Amino acid sequence: MAIDDGFLPYVVVDEAGSPVTYFSDFLRELMLGDASPLTCRSYGHDLLRWWRLLKLVEVAWDKAARVEVELMVGWLRSAPNPQRHRSRPDADPPGSVNLKTGKPALRHGYAPSTINHALSALSAFYAFHMHFGRGPLVNPVPEAVERRMLLSHRSPIEPNRAVGRAPLRQKTASRLPRSIPEPLWEELFAAMGNHRDRALLAFYVSSGARASELLGLRGQHVDWAGERIWVLSKGTRTLDPLPASPRAFRFLAWYFDEHGGVGPDEMIWRTLRGTVRPLTYWAMRRVIQRADERLGTNWTLHDLRHTAAARMASDPQMTLVEVQTVLRHRHLSTTERYLQPRTEELFDKLAEHYARPAPTPHFAVGYDAEDIKAVFGG
Repeated sequence: MAIDDGFLPYVVVDEAGSPVTYFSDFLRELMLGDASPLTCRSYGHDLLRWWRLLKLVEVAWDKAARVEVELMVGWLRSAPNPQRHRSRPDADPPGSVNLKTGKPALRHGYAPSTINHALSALSAFYAFHMHFGRGPLVNPVPEAVERRMLLSHRSPIEPNRAVGRAPLRQKTASRLPRSIPEPLWEELFAAMGNHRDRALLAFYVSSGARASELLGLRGQHVDWAGERIWVLSKGTRTLDPLPASPRAFRFLAWYFDEHGGVGPDEMIWRTLRGTVRPLTYWAMRRVIQRADERLGTNWTLHDLRHTAAARMASDPQMTLVEVQTVLRHRHLSTTERYLQPRTEELFDKLAEHYARPAPTPHFAVGYDAEDIKAVFGG
């Protein structure tokens, strides 16, 4: 649950609503390491799941062994994920593919990355307490010994050597980012019902800002003359400037004309109905979902960032390092993923390839036609 003690943003509580001390100690250490509140929340959810499982099997946290970790992984692999439940009868079933966008819907259960994150959180939790002589003598979460030795003793001039996954770790697919093709983007943009939503989409697709970063924009963070905005970066939590298109600023001005401007310290994006309050991530997510319901698509907020990245990477006038700077990727290899051709473009090229007539073979001058027919047939 969320708390307000000035330092620890979230705690794990027991049945009586009291914070679980050994979880709070670990989360406090996590925050001392300059982790973000969202990281604390994510780790807290993993620890809460672990606490409930130990209560079910009646095992104390400091007596847990690998068998309890295996039980958790087995349950995550087989149990349905409640977040995948859809109340609309016409919603895409879990694991299906939207034929219009080509994007698969999330699977019915927990994703392999979710299981791996839970294992990482538990491993860090027990490693923290073992450092102070608490908990079991051996970390119940198994690790890959070869990988640990390789990271400890590898020379930086040696090439990276592939090592196997640790026990219980799941295979994760490396999928290419999905961007919105131009015709479908114009369709999505036209589905927005007001200038606020149009301005948001125009800023997302021109600046490459993350969803929560753009929603945290304040009046003092907009440079109208320089056509740029300052966002609080998700990773470094510093104010970073981002360029944006003139179209985005035009829709922002129309939005202000309709609903009034804001002061330097006021949030720019606000609700349009009822009591005026800042627009949340979940409210903006619902805006995209309502458009998806009308269009028969399954786009998400993060697809807008992918679209911005794909557009920048395909511009011959922009270098890959420049795209990396705008997107604020830590590693260039992350930006390189957007150099891969889009699936839709490959389909169009293959359709042209299939429709193109087969080339007629030509032979050098001097060969007799009957000899060629006898050798190659005709």
